[in-house]
Amino acid sequence: MKKKLVEVALPLEAINAAAVREKSIRHGHPSTLHLYWARRPLAACRAVLFAQLVDDPSSHPDKFPTEEAVATERKRLFQIIEDLVKWENTTNEEVLERARVEIRASCGSDMPPVYDPFSGGGSIPLEAQRLGLPAYGSDLNPVAVTIGKAMVELPRKFQDLGPVHSGIKEKQFYRYSEGLVEDLDHYSNWMREKALDRIGKFYPKGRLPAKLGGGKAKVVAWIWARTVPSPDPAFADVQVPLVSSFLVGAKKGKEVWLEPVVDKVAKTIRYNVHNGGTEQEWETAKEGTKAGRGNFRCIISGGAIPASYIKSMGRSGKMGMQLLATVVEGNRGRIFLEPDQEQERAAFSEQLAQVANECRDTFLNGPTPSKMTGGTCYAYGLDEWGKLFTDRQLAGLDTYCQLINEVKTHIETDALKAGLPDDQLGLEQGGCGATAYAEAVCTYLGLAISRLADISNALCVWSSSANQAVHLFGRQAIPMVWSFAETSLFSGMAGDFQTSLSSIRKSLLRFTPAADGFCVQHDAQSVKFPSGAVISTDPPYYDNIAYADLSDFFYPWMRRSLKAVYPSIYEFLATPKSEELVAASYRHGGKDEAENFFLDGMTKAISGMAQNASHEFPSTIYYAFKQSEIQEEGISSTGWATFLSAVIYSGYSIVGTWPVRTERDTGLKVGKNVLANSVVLVCRKRTSVAEVVTRAEFIRTLKRELPPAIEELQAASVSPADMPQSAIGPGMGVFSRYKAVLEADDSPMTVKTALQLINAELDEFLNDLHGEFDADTRFAATWFEQHGYDSGDYGAADNLARARGIAVESVKHAGIVDSSAGKVRILKRVEMEEDWDPATDDHPTIWEGCQHLIRVMESDGEYAAAVLLKKIGGDKAEAVKDLAYYLYDVCSSKRQDAKEATHYNALISGWTELTRLAATIHDTDMKRQSAMDL
Repeated sequence: MKKKLVEVALPLEAINAAAVREKSIRHGHPSTLHLYWARRPLAACRAVLFAQLVDDPSSHPDKFPTEEAVATERKRLFQIIEDLVKWENTTNEEVLERARVEIRASCGSDMPPVYDPFSGGGSIPLEAQRLGLPAYGSDLNPVAVTIGKAMVELPRKFQDLGPVHSGIKEKQFYRYSEGLVEDLDHYSNWMREKALDRIGKFYPKGRLPAKLGGGKAKVVAWIWARTVPSPDPAFADVQVPLVSSFLVGAKKGKEVWLEPVVDKVAKTIRYNVHNGGTEQEWETAKEGTKAGRGNFRCIISGGAIPASYIKSMGRSGKMGMQLLATVVEGNRGRIFLEPDQEQERAAFSEQLAQVANECRDTFLNGPTPSKMTGGTCYAYGLDEWGKLFTDRQLAGLDTYCQLINEVKTHIETDALKAGLPDDQLGLEQGGCGATAYAEAVCTYLGLAISRLADISNALCVWSSSANQAVHLFGRQAIPMVWSFAETSLFSGMAGDFQTSLSSIRKSLLRFTPAADGFCVQHDAQSVKFPSGAVISTDPPYYDNIAYADLSDFFYPWMRRSLKAVYPSIYEFLATPKSEELVAASYRHGGKDEAENFFLDGMTKAISGMAQNASHEFPSTIYYAFKQSEIQEEGISSTGWATFLSAVIYSGYSIVGTWPVRTERDTGLKVGKNVLANSVVLVCRKRTSVAEVVTRAEFIRTLKRELPPAIEELQAASVSPADMPQSAIGPGMGVFSRYKAVLEADDSPMTVKTALQLINAELDEFLNDLHGEFDADTRFAATWFEQHGYDSGDYGAADNLARARGIAVESVKHAGIVDSSAGKVRILKRVEMEEDWDPATDDHPTIWEGCQHLIRVMESDGEYAAAVLLKKIGGDKAEAVKDLAYYLYDVCSSKRQDAKEATHYNALISGWTELTRLAATIHDTDMKRQSAMDL
């Protein structure tokens, strides 16, 4: 059986850099088609699929008979991957075709199908299709399935088709989805005009004051405050605002804040808008009426409004809303207007209320989640989906939903006139004529309405720094919001139907399918797999994300607009939950029951993969975890152990693990000891002749095979923070190759125990590195482990030095420690010799090399550090790298010094780039650098 590249090596740094960068890209990224949670980066999926299908050069000794030849060929394949993962090359046919040529060379002319039974946001099927592989995806969640169809099915089905609308065509020839996009523009304009005719009167323009020139301006948003009756009996008939901040514009030089004006006699509260002001006024405005977590103060009586009171008012239907300001678009930017009666009358229209209540009583009467990681608004009376929207928002969204059915008739009529077949078959019946095309266009229009709901609800905050409304799902939660922004459906900006659709059209233009794609609704435990499929999947992780609960926010809107298109997908009133493979204790009666449910279901699902997967290719499974889990429980955490148990019990042997960064490092995290966010497990079917071994035999094999595997990971510059996850691959490869590992009492060893033993062997390996350093470095490393940068007794230091055959004076002469007044301490990097040069130092040590390299990289940048690395040179440079691994382990696991650990992690993370730069530096460059330093 030929080994594939993913089983041996990956250009991990290039993949991770591309995956992280991708998180900052919005325009044209498939994630902007529609929100879905925990999508894998396209770059990582593309790279892993390529490496999963392409042979490793070591599998062809006839072509590559020497280690040098293998390394050269592997380097060539790495270059293809490095080009492939760049965002700029996502639609670059030349780059993509180079990758397809390599896949065909390894797989033959018949490209194998790729299947993802947990397709979610669709990244894996999309990238398989881009690489020319037939792509299959399935998911239990109807929202995910609709997104999947819009990504991999519909663009391929109607590829290269021109638009069917009856207006003037923009182009003569159309490629990929260009015609579909032009139709989306045409028919969405028709819908917007119809919606404006029907509900435009409820979106009045704002009246500018005389000092701003008078006249009217287009409304961007209304800023509202939730209110409750004052708890003071004297003012019980007054609705008082719950406001987190009265500062509505925080851009420097353009500060805007609201001043509440209270009339206790008239029992009224109004708001004045102020531009500019003093810093003290801004700070006061920032405080709003909040008085701590969930607590507020009554603006009219000065008394406290406890969270318990607010919750009771919400549950009893006594929570209201009050207009704070209207935001309009002026000639020179956003203008904040004080509330006026015209704007309030429009929002509280009886006609709007009638439509909204009908929505709340019918398709939006389902319960919001009462429990959710990250927070939920349920406790405050927002316990049904319809209560998350204002009357105007509901009427607007529902108007667009109704227009979907009307526009579908127009599209079908135009499609017939344009010459599409009149087969009268919809998408679910496999149609490809006028009816199916009209349904395809409506699918994207329906997604646009669903996207619109994310920015058009009463849980969107107003960002004072960005001067705009922020969509609800900034995180995986439905949190309570006190003051919120209601965007205008006809502003031409965020919150407008056309703006929502523009993200979809940009995504569609980047879909370049090179093979067929299919996405169906099915649970992963009983789905039928395509014959000989290559498995690559990203299953739900343990209890991290409540996909179904979150999806229920979008599901009613999708069902309202697309049920006629996909009747089988939108058969039920809410998304399926009882079968969802998430360890939610609130669903299953407790933590243990939830864990058992997850383990049983995931084992069954992965067993199906193992049984049906192709023998020729390894399977890849993405595992996403929480930082806190590893930090609190270690590498043998419950989530890890439970998930790996499911994989192994399913009949897989784990032959590799690759840490993949799927989130952008921000702020203090950049370059620090942040764990990778996902690990890709590389699995092969376990052979039927697997043997049973004892614990002792397992440990002996582990000691023999794990150290060289760790050395390979170090050679690939896997960061110290990611090393424990990476070492799981070769470690579990040993454990999972056996039918069972028996403990002393003949009971089978658990995965959790195996993980602990693997981690112990990793610690031992890192400790063994200590013995290979020079004596001064060994002294410094041990002293640092015991004291850090604090002082210790000279006598203890002397004993430690003598045990290593040196004296304290030797370490002091090396410039590593300070010794005075009977005390010894390690010098901090900033205290060490600033112009240290290993070439002129008569007593150079590995310790100095490591610390100076960190200092120079952080103060002078990578090039200067590369010059120093060149001077350190050869074997000593590798020893510096080993010391960084060792000291990271000391800081993170023994001294619990996360801040110091970040320096060593950053050095390793940048090692590949440093060595690359060092290789380009000549002796003349170093002399020039030295002259500049002088």
